[in-house]
Amino acid sequence: MSTAVNVNGVITSGEHAVIPVFDHGFLYGEGVYEVFRTYRGVPFLLDRHMTRLRASANRIHLEVPFADTEIAQRSLATMAAAGLAGGDAYVRILLTRGVGELTYDPAACPTPSLVIIAKPIPLTPDAFYTKGVKVVMVQGLIRNHPESVSPLIKSNNLLNNALGMQQAIKAGAVEAVFHNYRGEIAECAQSNLFIVSKGVLKTPPLDAGLLAGITRAFVLECAAGIGVPSQEVPLKDQELFGADEAFLTSSTKDLVPIVTVDDTRIGSGAPGPTTMRLLDEYRRRAATLTKST
Repeated sequence: MSTAVNVNGVITSGEHAVIPVFDHGFLYGEGVYEVFRTYRGVPFLLDRHMTRLRASANRIHLEVPFADTEIAQRSLATMAAAGLAGGDAYVRILLTRGVGELTYDPAACPTPSLVIIAKPIPLTPDAFYTKGVKVVMVQGLIRNHPESVSPLIKSNNLLNNALGMQQAIKAGAVEAVFHNYRGEIAECAQSNLFIVSKGVLKTPPLDAGLLAGITRAFVLECAAGIGVPSQEVPLKDQELFGADEAFLTSSTKDLVPIVTVDDTRIGSGAPGPTTMRLLDEYRRRAATLTKST
């Protein structure tokens, strides 16, 4: 298994994939993306990812001249080229404004660029799920103000995220927790955040300035399915530090228990029972939805 990249319909190995430097995705960060995973070669929640891709593109006035079926077919072809036709794959779809002159005028780019990267799903250590992980609170940096760049745009411009993750990596943590401009907890650099307090699942609402995570929404559905009450409510630091349980969610990692924030232990310091119930239900539903017929 290896990495394959599809650039505007041409598939090559990762090291040979190229895109012109005059592409506005490179010059100005004008582009959107989605990441989905597969189980045994079957895409998981791809329809939801396509809906969000189109919504993100619409928010930056970027036309999507490809049907969902064409993007899916290109994704599957790229997976096959990477030797992942029947495996667990990480697939990243990037749509940019396209190649044009050095101007902000969208008319300079008549054709959007579509890039698809397929590689083996990064392995998440078993210890992440059995023992939990550490995250850190981002210092001196907040989530982009929603009136600056809408957090509902899953943008190729990830500088804010990258700067936050630099702090996490330096601290030996797996994620970075961002605040919004109101001082509330928003989301992590690469994932959404949940806590469990007195049996109630809580996560920040979308108006706290966060991306509408596909996995986030799926987890809320899982919670409803097994009778775990949930709330989308603003969260302050003290609610995270005083939570009984906490976990993060992402398309590539499912649910990962959080047991330490900075140097503070969360709950018992071990993955909590509600988190593990939700993880089991998540995996059960994922297996059902990706069962080959």
